[in-house]
Amino acid sequence: MTRSPPPVPRAEATRTAIVETAERLFRSLGYQKTTVADIARELRMSPANVYRFFPSKAAINEAICARILDGFDRLAWSIARGPEPAPDRLRLLFRTMQRQTMTLFFHDKRMHDMVAAAMEEHWGVIRAYVESFDKALRHILMDGIAAGVFAPCDADRTSRLMHCTMIGFVHPTLVQEWIDDDLPGLAADMAELVLRSLRPEN
Repeated sequence: MTRSPPPVPRAEATRTAIVETAERLFRSLGYQKTTVADIARELRMSPANVYRFFPSKAAINEAICARILDGFDRLAWSIARGPEPAPDRLRLLFRTMQRQTMTLFFHDKRMHDMVAAAMEEHWGVIRAYVESFDKALRHILMDGIAAGVFAPCDADRTSRLMHCTMIGFVHPTLVQEWIDDDLPGLAADMAELVLRSLRPEN
């Protein structure tokens, strides 16, 4: 006999509905133009009821930004934990993150703008994402060191520096400014530069 999944608590279901409705409005109106009253109206509830689940509009902004970044994070970790040799995983991670950032820019510009604002304004969700991405890079780095294809190093510091080399093609603001440049080429060249710096000395 197949068991039905446990029911979702009503409060959790309402919170999810608020986030999903807000995200839909953000995509059509922009996160800055969407108000709590707009979200409440779509859900046929009062703004006061929305505030029962989120203390402010900023908290809703962060919840939606976290959903977007979670997709990037899961993708990064799927690559970091992949079966390919560490250098190939690093190349793939650079290439994929550049491509995903461009996809967000061209196909979901309003969400792109929100992530850019989150980075510029140092929202809390950005710190969590950066720390997780650093760990994904560290995972590849440690695998490479264990396999002897990367030289031993301070893994925490090196993974942070590796992340810094990606800024030019993954930071939303810089991507917007450099949109006419060969960003895929930049990502590929930067990956090779990083790999050369990681190789053991002969």
